[in-house]
Amino acid sequence: MKKFLTLLSFIFILFSCGKNDSKNSNTLYIYGWADYIPTELYEKFEKETGIKVIEDIYSSNEEMFAKIKAGGTGYDILTPSTDFAEILMNENMIEKLDKTKLPSFKNIDSLVLEKLQYFDKNNEYAFPYVMGATTIAVNTEYVKNPPLDFSIYNNPEYKGKMTLLDDMREVMTSALGTLGYPQTTNDETAIKEASQLIKQWKKNISKFDSEAFAKGFASGDFWVVHCYPENVLSELTSEQLEKTKFIIPQKGGTAYIDSFVIPKTAPNKEAAYKFLDFIHRPENYKVVAEYLRLPSINVPARQLISVQPIYEMEELENTVILKDIKNTLDIQNRYWQEILID
Repeated sequence: MKKFLTLLSFIFILFSCGKNDSKNSNTLYIYGWADYIPTELYEKFEKETGIKVIEDIYSSNEEMFAKIKAGGTGYDILTPSTDFAEILMNENMIEKLDKTKLPSFKNIDSLVLEKLQYFDKNNEYAFPYVMGATTIAVNTEYVKNPPLDFSIYNNPEYKGKMTLLDDMREVMTSALGTLGYPQTTNDETAIKEASQLIKQWKKNISKFDSEAFAKGFASGDFWVVHCYPENVLSELTSEQLEKTKFIIPQKGGTAYIDSFVIPKTAPNKEAAYKFLDFIHRPENYKVVAEYLRLPSINVPARQLISVQPIYEMEELENTVILKDIKNTLDIQNRYWQEILID
């Protein structure tokens, strides 16, 4: 899940770099995304174990990493997306998992585990929570038979009624993928070509938007939005949902895996293990999948789920997970800035 860093978030980081390490053993501190873990599961976990869960919220991976890197301690569990789980592992900031304490690990879909193995070879650091896709939401009342890729942004018929995420990694990765290039390419010619494609898309969009796209789509201001579908879904009535199509682009499609990781500084690691194993028990993960309307990455839980997900697990097979691109980040950012001011 993606949220975005604000000035207030930076202020929060500066004034709260650490938490008191002197923790009650019956308290579990989680640092994660807002409205991501159903509160009923926190309540069930506390009733079952006697361990109270206290949740702090971050609005972006960057905010979380900045706080932890600056010395923020006291958290037992973090919930980074894949690229930041990779960074945390490479920075030696998270624990190697003791899988003997995670019997429910066996319930996780092998597709998800394989997508993490590009950096976590033996799935020893990141314990997957959800896998989802960045999609293109289309209002089918106004857009008939939309193409199943980013070529929709080349159509001047919808000029001013479309948005792209204000997120360099998402948009550049999709443009590179549309052209057949990997997100990790260090070929500046390829990156420049991708930037030129985005400039073509930009001519037809209203704006790059990572904050109000869901409300704008629900209000009818926009007919096509590059988005995280769960955000859009939360704004739609059942009638609007019937007229909405969520497209996972056949070329340039991106996905994310948000995982639980245990910081090396975690004061209550045993409680963290209990919570991780608890979440992936099938009867509990059923609650997660139905709450988020995402496909279940927990295989046994699929037999229990009665709410239809926004899309199916099979649709995620050809998506790419955002990776740490530290070797070309500066180059991509230079071209991105040109796009924004052009």
